[in-house]
Amino acid sequence: MGPVSNTTTRGVLLAFGALVALFTAASGYALGRLADIHEGTRALREVGGRAREARELATAVRDQYAHLAHTIILGNDSHRRFHTEARARVEALTRRLAEHARDADERAAVADIQASGDALDTLYRDTLLPAVMAKDAGAVEAAHGRALEWVSRIQARVDALTADSDASMEAFEAHVGAVERDSFRWALLLLGGATLFAAGVGVYIGNAVARLVQHEKLAGIGRLAAGVAHEINNPLGVILGYVRLLQRRAEGPLAEDLRVVEEEAVRCQDIVEGLLDLARPGRGPSEPVALRDACEEVVSRLREATRLGAVTVDVHGEGTAWAQAPRLRQVLLNLVKNAAEAAGEGGRVEVRIAMDADGSARVAVSDSGPGVTPEARSRLFEPFFTTKPSGTGLGLAVSQAIAEAHGGRIDVDTGALGGARFTLSLPPPSREQEAAA
Repeated sequence: MGPVSNTTTRGVLLAFGALVALFTAASGYALGRLADIHEGTRALREVGGRAREARELATAVRDQYAHLAHTIILGNDSHRRFHTEARARVEALTRRLAEHARDADERAAVADIQASGDALDTLYRDTLLPAVMAKDAGAVEAAHGRALEWVSRIQARVDALTADSDASMEAFEAHVGAVERDSFRWALLLLGGATLFAAGVGVYIGNAVARLVQHEKLAGIGRLAAGVAHEINNPLGVILGYVRLLQRRAEGPLAEDLRVVEEEAVRCQDIVEGLLDLARPGRGPSEPVALRDACEEVVSRLREATRLGAVTVDVHGEGTAWAQAPRLRQVLLNLVKNAAEAAGEGGRVEVRIAMDADGSARVAVSDSGPGVTPEARSRLFEPFFTTKPSGTGLGLAVSQAIAEAHGGRIDVDTGALGGARFTLSLPPPSREQEAAA
């Protein structure tokens, strides 16, 4: 697996891992909030149960007192059984409140209710009821006064417990409501963000897969070319040898015809060499390359070969990148030559070198030509696609393959000169390369 495949695989795995992590975080947060809501609801039920039991106890105490009062009013023991039943209900509710008491204060309040209830029951059985049966009005009045004190004491304690339970219920209701609102907002934000991130990951993966498919397509063409190049080059070499031999003795129209045959044979050789470059885009040892020196060397070679004509070429910036120097110069030569051809006679080409903080390098080649149409831009790096009448359509494909073999890539957009801008991006040096430097 080559550098492009490794880089694409790592990128896809990282993007997918980030997506899974985001959805996990959103789900974990939602589950945590649901657990908080569940706990709050459970606590709310408990507080509500205590409040209900406190109110039932208050009703039971009032019933107990009502039967005590009926005993005084009727002057007999006909309500003794009802008083005993009411007392039993008060005791049962008091025990339940004691079991559900939250803290020492509640337990103390319930214990006081229990003691006061016991005192009230003892007063009724041992003092009030005998006084009523004996028709002792003074004793009845005194016992009734003490009974009112005990009932008031119990009622005050019960009212305090009820008020405390009501306050706790309001606090829990407010807490649960706040948690629900907060959970809804955050869950909406996280899930919405996760959805948008998923869309971005989908686009990234789609682009990465497209790049990988393109890379594999180029590699496949290169492997195919490598298999047949030897067989093609041999007959081409023989043809060129005979043509050049005949050219020495040919004159007139025959010499012109032989020149055309030679040009087409050389063009065939260029195509084969281009295909071979796809098969071996960048394998071999790398070294630090001074980018400005490499760019100026490329411009000088093109100028000497009269490939630039009257085009002005300016080089700006400094930088260093780890690469195979001959391959890197091949890419730079393709980019500058294409820019000069696009700019035309009297046009301008600008080569701008820049370094990023992490050590990665960029070489942007801009021209003053007509630019690249959106339709052509999507196919520029396909083998055999060309917008020039005499091009092989392999230069940019080979250049992209070499860039990707070095862990970089070439991108195209519109430059400051108004025409196309091809930017070669190269990665920062590895730890091994930094150590070697």
